[in-house]
Amino acid sequence: MEAGAEAAEEKRKEGRVVVENVRGKSTVTRCFYCYPLKLILPNKVAPSKFDAVWIYALTYGGGIVSGDLISLVINVGDNCTAALTTQASTKVYKSVHSKCSEQILEATVGKNALLAVVPDPVTCFSTARYSQKQVFRVHSDSNLVVVDWITSGRHESGEKWEFDLYMSTNHIYLEADQPLFLDSVLLDQNSCTSIAKRMQEYQVMAMIILLGPKLKDLQCQLQEEVKQMMSVHFRAPNAIRTHNVKSESPQRPTRAPMIASCSPFGPQGIGMVVRIVAVSTESVYKFLRHHLAALDAFIGASPYSQSGR
Repeated sequence: MEAGAEAAEEKRKEGRVVVENVRGKSTVTRCFYCYPLKLILPNKVAPSKFDAVWIYALTYGGGIVSGDLISLVINVGDNCTAALTTQASTKVYKSVHSKCSEQILEATVGKNALLAVVPDPVTCFSTARYSQKQVFRVHSDSNLVVVDWITSGRHESGEKWEFDLYMSTNHIYLEADQPLFLDSVLLDQNSCTSIAKRMQEYQVMAMIILLGPKLKDLQCQLQEEVKQMMSVHFRAPNAIRTHNVKSESPQRPTRAPMIASCSPFGPQGIGMVVRIVAVSTESVYKFLRHHLAALDAFIGASPYSQSGR
């Protein structure tokens, strides 16, 4: 690679974290970042008995400004454990001159390693334009947790789905280049129907990816609980019977405050994706706290235990 190309590559990749096994312990051996990205490596998130490192990704100014490009590369070595999170929701400020803000995450997860990407939601301001791409490269015995979610905007300011563009892409490749999971979400205000009309009363959209042998029990448990949760809601209206139906005015069926689905993917169902829409951010925080609490055994702390109260 020529010097000019190397310089351009370093400029684009504004952050890099390398986690390696040092004397039997997951250790950050390299951490680099520059404006507008900031990385914090606290050492008190998990008790010392847990072999896990926590990485907090922040932005100077408390949000992503129109035209920003934030890129982070993470390499989690063999037999290592790492968690990537945020301190608060990722705010995407209004677009200026139709510029799009971008975030890119490229992660490699080693053999028998675990990476948990458990951020707070993205919150796009009115007229914001935002695109994010996350690419993960794993082995057959790698373990990966990804939470990717967005809220409808600044509710306190009366904004609900008023951003111009949101695009989120998640790709997972097995053994470097074999496509395992390819997913994209696009919310574009320029389509024939507004985003708010399409989302109706739902204010949050989320996706959870669970992959790997260490997470198989969690996958089975989550799939069963989601199945029960949805069957209870959709069975409830039919379970109510009255003797004076004719005298009552017909009522419109109420929508579920949260709708969730589970789908396996990959060879022998090695992975599972959960998709959620909900009427409130708090309900999704509660869902995540409950269903991801088992990650405590791997990363030393329960994700979202201090969030969304």
